[in-house]
Amino acid sequence: TYVFGASLRPRLITLDGAKFNAYLADDGLPDILAARTAAGELAKGATERYAKHVKALVQVGDARTASFGTVLGYPAELVPLTNPYVAVRGARTLRVRAIVDGAPIANQVVLAGGRTVSGGRFKEQSVRTDAAGEASIRLATAGVWYVKFIRMARVPAAAHDSVDYESKWATLTFAVR
Repeated sequence: TYVFGASLRPRLITLDGAKFNAYLADDGLPDILAARTAAGELAKGATERYAKHVKALVQVGDARTASFGTVLGYPAELVPLTNPYVAVRGARTLRVRAIVDGAPIANQVVLAGGRTVSGGRFKEQSVRTDAAGEASIRLATAGVWYVKFIRMARVPAAAHDSVDYESKWATLTFAVR
């Protein structure tokens, strides 16, 4: 089992209110959307500074190693606690820990989905991490999987520098046979 990763430099994006709200709804950010709703900001556009941090697991041959759980030290990271390449009694459940700035993050929305071997999409799962920053994903379908989260925070008005929100993205990909 091998681990590959990349951490990309931050980028900026500006979206109008409707597009920003749709992005929040689609990408697992209901808490930010609720805060915008409560503040009456749904019509307001937003500029976001975001950085993506990706990790891929690859299984080569039959030897399963503990490297699947390697922590790469990214600002946002998903760390597998179980090896997705090991079946337990015919079923697979992947346990992951969501980490932001070196600490587990509780109550974080984590999304999981992917494509079947034939190329069709399978239903995306949405779960929240527990108090230890951990979540379980059921791997019921063979194919290429992703598990991801986005940790977003409002940039305080005093520190604005023309950015309204800052986010850190973490993605983990692997294949299930």
